[in-house]
Amino acid sequence: MSSEPRAADRNQTWDSDAPRFTSCFQNIVLLWFPCLYLWLAFPFYLLYLQKHSRGYIRMSAIFKTKMLALLSRLLWKGYKQPLTTEDLWSLAEENSSEEIVAKVGAAWRKNREAAERFFLEFIADPEAPRWKGYLFAALLFSLGCLQTVFEQQYMYRCLVLGVRLRTAVSGLVYRKILVMSSAARQTTTTGEIVNLVSVDVQKLMDAIIYLNGTWLAPVRILICFLLGPSALTAIAVFLFLLPLNFVISKKRSHFQEAQMKYKDDRAKLTSAALGDIKILKLHGWEKKFMEKILDIRSQELQALKKSQFLFSLSLTSFHSSTFLMTFIMFTVYTLADAGNILNAQKVFVSLALVNILDRAHSFLPFSINAVVQAKVSMNRLAAFLALEDLNQTTSGSDASSRSKPNRGFPSSSNWNASFCPCRINLTIPHGSLCAVVGPVGAGKSSLLSALLGELQRMEGSLRMKGTVAFVPQKPWVQGATMEENITFGQRVDRNWYKRVIDACALQPDLDSFLAGSQTKIGEKGVNISGGQKQRLSLARAVYRRADICLLDDPLSSVDAQVGQHIFERAIGPNGLLKNKTRILVTSAVQFLPQMDNIIVIVNGVISEMGTFQELLQRQGAFADFLKSHSADRAEEKEGKEVKGTILQIIWYYLIHFSRTNSAEQHRLLPSARSAGILLTQYEKCQTRICSLALIAMRPAKAPAYLKYLRAAGGLLWACTVLCFAWQQGASFCRGLWLSLWAGDPVRNGTQQNTRLRLGVFFFLGLAQGKFGSVAAVFLAGVVASRKLFRQFLWDVVRSPMAFFDVTPSGNLLNRFSKETDSIDCIIPDKLKSLLGFLFNLLEICTVITMATPLAVVAIIPLTALYAVFQNFFVITSCQLKRLEAASRSPIYSHISETFQGTDVIRAYKDQQRFMAQNDFKVDRNQRASFPAVVADRWLATNTEFLGNSLVLCAALLAVANKGHLSPGTVGFSVSWALQITGVLNWMIRSLAELDNTIVSVERMEDYSKTPKEAPWSLSSHFLHENWPSEGAIVFRRYSLRYRPDLELALKSINIKINGREKIGIAGRTGAGKSSLAAGIVRLVEAAEGEILIDGVNIAHVGLHDLRRSITVIPQDPVLFSGSLRMNLDPLDTSSDEEIWAALEQTLLKNFVLDLPDQLAYECSEGGLNLSVGQRQLICLARALLQKAKILVLDEATAAMDLETELRVRSTVRTLFRECTVLTIAHRVNTIMDHDRILVIESGQVAEFDTPEALIAQKGLFYRMAEESGLV
Repeated sequence: MSSEPRAADRNQTWDSDAPRFTSCFQNIVLLWFPCLYLWLAFPFYLLYLQKHSRGYIRMSAIFKTKMLALLSRLLWKGYKQPLTTEDLWSLAEENSSEEIVAKVGAAWRKNREAAERFFLEFIADPEAPRWKGYLFAALLFSLGCLQTVFEQQYMYRCLVLGVRLRTAVSGLVYRKILVMSSAARQTTTTGEIVNLVSVDVQKLMDAIIYLNGTWLAPVRILICFLLGPSALTAIAVFLFLLPLNFVISKKRSHFQEAQMKYKDDRAKLTSAALGDIKILKLHGWEKKFMEKILDIRSQELQALKKSQFLFSLSLTSFHSSTFLMTFIMFTVYTLADAGNILNAQKVFVSLALVNILDRAHSFLPFSINAVVQAKVSMNRLAAFLALEDLNQTTSGSDASSRSKPNRGFPSSSNWNASFCPCRINLTIPHGSLCAVVGPVGAGKSSLLSALLGELQRMEGSLRMKGTVAFVPQKPWVQGATMEENITFGQRVDRNWYKRVIDACALQPDLDSFLAGSQTKIGEKGVNISGGQKQRLSLARAVYRRADICLLDDPLSSVDAQVGQHIFERAIGPNGLLKNKTRILVTSAVQFLPQMDNIIVIVNGVISEMGTFQELLQRQGAFADFLKSHSADRAEEKEGKEVKGTILQIIWYYLIHFSRTNSAEQHRLLPSARSAGILLTQYEKCQTRICSLALIAMRPAKAPAYLKYLRAAGGLLWACTVLCFAWQQGASFCRGLWLSLWAGDPVRNGTQQNTRLRLGVFFFLGLAQGKFGSVAAVFLAGVVASRKLFRQFLWDVVRSPMAFFDVTPSGNLLNRFSKETDSIDCIIPDKLKSLLGFLFNLLEICTVITMATPLAVVAIIPLTALYAVFQNFFVITSCQLKRLEAASRSPIYSHISETFQGTDVIRAYKDQQRFMAQNDFKVDRNQRASFPAVVADRWLATNTEFLGNSLVLCAALLAVANKGHLSPGTVGFSVSWALQITGVLNWMIRSLAELDNTIVSVERMEDYSKTPKEAPWSLSSHFLHENWPSEGAIVFRRYSLRYRPDLELALKSINIKINGREKIGIAGRTGAGKSSLAAGIVRLVEAAEGEILIDGVNIAHVGLHDLRRSITVIPQDPVLFSGSLRMNLDPLDTSSDEEIWAALEQTLLKNFVLDLPDQLAYECSEGGLNLSVGQRQLICLARALLQKAKILVLDEATAAMDLETELRVRSTVRTLFRECTVLTIAHRVNTIMDHDRILVIESGQVAEFDTPEALIAQKGLFYRMAEESGLV
């Protein structure tokens, strides 16, 4: 016996079974204390969160104590009450991401597997002291926690980098919109741009997360060398599968490019349909456009299905590679030498190391997929950013110099559909008033575009001195207040503002609005009239006090009285712009005598230029222009002879102009009552939308999941679940078989039945193949996407016009792009992950419970804590996601608004302000994005710590029961327990992300609850096949209101219109003229009374049956992106001969013959490559082809010059003589030749008789005709 003290003997201390520990300390403190801590700590943690308030943080400090505490407080606040943007953190500058953390995390994994090897050596050694096992268990727990810290730091930095990338790309795309040339704008659409900043940017963000997986897998293969030479054969398997997957990826890239092309085509058509939904409803074309969208959608999903099939194959190959590597290693090791024994230590340490490869292999398909998709998206973004920019030297505007003449020599070939200025020699003195006149399509608007630098200059030079203001022919307004639209970023000068409001005849409108100048205008000005939009656009130009004002026919959308007022007070020699250079495109010849210069353009060339008197004396193109106008007047003056000489015409206009009384004009300014009603309706609906958005900030409910599952079909999902169950059952049997193999007795230095063990192991591995389960999920996803999109499209299209008037297009575009992409790709992927991890978790818990039944003591509380964490996280996470989504839609709306008004923004040199607005909206979106990223990491960190606790419990129980468990059973249990942290983390993350993503289904489902229009078709057996045959219209006590809580827009209308009669409808702006037209086609349903057409109550007729029997030509001509033939005959019911005949009758045949592809000529979005007048004539030709019995012209000739207008009216009289024609006019002269005139005032019938009788009565119509110089 040695007398030395035990403490001096290190071997004795290390090897002793109980050196300084007591049994109580081993079995109670080390084993039960962690379980009790988990139960007791959580309530105190919740109390801590409740007592502390939110603060501001720097986003880079994720794992600092303050960071976790602040995030926890935010989660607690979101758990208790709905979050708002004020609860989110302020943004702070970030350092660039450092991806080297991933390597550190890999090193920690390697050390963790080494700890497992030591632990299994301890279990296999019956003489090893028990406390050593506790030490190894603690080492497993500590290394697992450190791995969690580094992995979450890496993921956080990747996600932050992704958010920054999204911000950068969105900014680049937006800035590109502001600088791209007019020609480039015609090659793209709003829908395509929204796809770029939503779908494509998301692909790039995904690539950042998965990019390291492409090199991490090969690096992890080096870990196989820890297994010895037999591992080299396993590497060969991996190297064999790599080329196969690259081939699959290349083929998949082809399908993804096709899918993105179809997605762009769908977005383009959807954007056009939503933007001009009123036209679709007026003509009953919704079903036709739905079919076109769904056809493209079908091709898109077909490409997606093929892509997902290949992705499933790629996943299966990599998952199978892990099994094949294990099988080959064991086969080579056992068969190469009969003395090689597979014991528990070798089997399960090998499996633990192979599991590292499994994680890498599982990651690799996603990495390759993300890189391939990012490459496709990057190419699309690069193609967009490479589009032609506006030549900054085209416009030589110099704001610093405000004197000297303005001189230009531009030439362009951008818009080959209409004449563009060529060989222009033009000098306009400073402060002069210059008119530009000419026929439709002559190049008047193109001249202004050339002066703005919007057209490509082929030769010559252009110099413009001073600042510029621009009023486009089609007014552009922002979704902002009236005041913001007028001041347009300038400081508010109240005195000047009031003078501008008065000069532009906007004061009566503002007086009628509840909020006055602070009234919010809806997107695209949906809640104000066309005349109000034009006057608002003009007020913006006047308020700017620019040196040069380019005015593209701003008086065409207002009646004669308002036009006179605006010219006198704003544009004319004595107006607010009297000292500014004004270039006015106009067809209002009564103002021409007051012009300093007149430019006559014919076929893109300046035919004549000079003063009014000079042009009269030349007897050239200008004289012909005036003669055509005088002929028009002669037809309108019943019984009055108007001489055809130029001097008589001039005298007529001079007399008319001089006798106008300004005070009387001001008194007779139009009422804006209807517009006030529309604004009230808009504001109330917007308030309701905001309320619904707040209510919607909740976690996804079961109905959303049920909706998605039902869309795919119960049978398909049942097969999917069975596939996952079969797969996981085979995995369990494979592990159990290995544990039995490891426990086989060794006789004569060898194990028995080695070949049998290998054979069964091989077939169990094959049975675990994942192709069936993965492919089933993706197939179910495609089926569900098809049905959900169809239903959503149906719900949107079937909504009434009031819905589109109050719903921002950004919301709808977001649903049709981002949300649709989530349903297509993200939900199936997250569902696949959730099912896989759920069954994997069940397997792990089963293994641990079978090996150590006491583990249930830890599993039950840990499961409860996981559920609490998940519920605690999801409630706030869903709110953060919804806040992020709510802040994303305004970005899309702003992009759409900017794209439509680029020429105005550039004319005012206001690009910087709009970029700042976009940056503000993006930053507001980031404020919700960053907390969502941190919240994801918070969940991952907490759940992985809980998972590590379960590993600790399993290891402690194995140590405590060391004498009763075989090494194979312990190896089986611990090896599977080591997977639980990753499995639990990814399962809860998948569930949380699925909860956040399934919201897309909810958002689409919300539209099914909106009110719907009446049925498109009814079984109207009482209708004749050729109904209506006469076109007689009877209003019986007909009243109309836009909403139940608003006053009547039309009040008790009682009139009868005979078949084939031509009725002119007159009235001040807002009197109810357009409401009458809306009632006839049932865009708004009757509040009281009825309308009969040929004796049939239209309320009993299907909407499409009704609307296809009535042709409406609106004030704003609309063309869709597509061929000219498609725009003329969208339903494809007319032959080419009929189309050419219609073009000839509308004076368009020669024009179309000169186009490059004639009827196949591609119209750009909105028909921007055609002039407004040409678009209107195409709409007239379209009306001829429809052969309807009732024609409604809603100020359809406002954009035409007088000569073209005369010809169109002659065409209408001739070709529609067998039709009932209702003409809503803002110029009285356009309806003087009609059979009867209906005058509406304040929604009521004021007068209804022949023009002669009404003039004789000297009532309201007489005063209107007098103001127009007709009497």
